[in-house]
Order: sequence, then C-alpha cells, then structure tokens
Amino acid sequence: MANVTISIDGELLKRARIRAIEQGTSVNGLIREFLMTLAGAPPLKQAMDEVIDLARRSRGGSGPSGRNWAREDLYD
Repeated sequence: MANVTISIDGELLKRARIRAIEQGTSVNGLIREFLMTLAGAPPLKQAMDEVIDLARRSRGGSGPSGRNWAREDLYD
C-alpha cells in the first residue's frame, strides 16, 4: 500500500477523529473508504461484494432440520 501525506485544518481533523470513533474505524479508514467510493471498486471485488450481499439477504436454506433427502431422490 502507498502512503499519502495531506494537510488539513486541525478542527476538521478533530471532527474526523470523532466521526471515525463513532464508526469504529480510523481517520485513515475513513479516507480509504472515501477514495474507494470516489474511484470505484475494482470490478472483481464489486462483483464478490454483490454476491455476498445477495447471499446474506437470501431466505433460501435447508430448513431448520437441514437437508432430509438423498441425491437419488432427485431422480424419482
């Protein structure tokens, strides 16, 4: 990862630190997230994030007791 040095107003940095603490991250993390949003996520990462999001929102599953059929049952 590359390092970047920026100059910002002290009061702005203070407010950014407070916001970072509220979000459970760092000022560095906030800036990284902002730049990723600004520049756009790499296509593969974006696709993987979409698949993971769809899986999390899915209501599909094997039911409370799990799978109760055998492979041979599919051919009956």
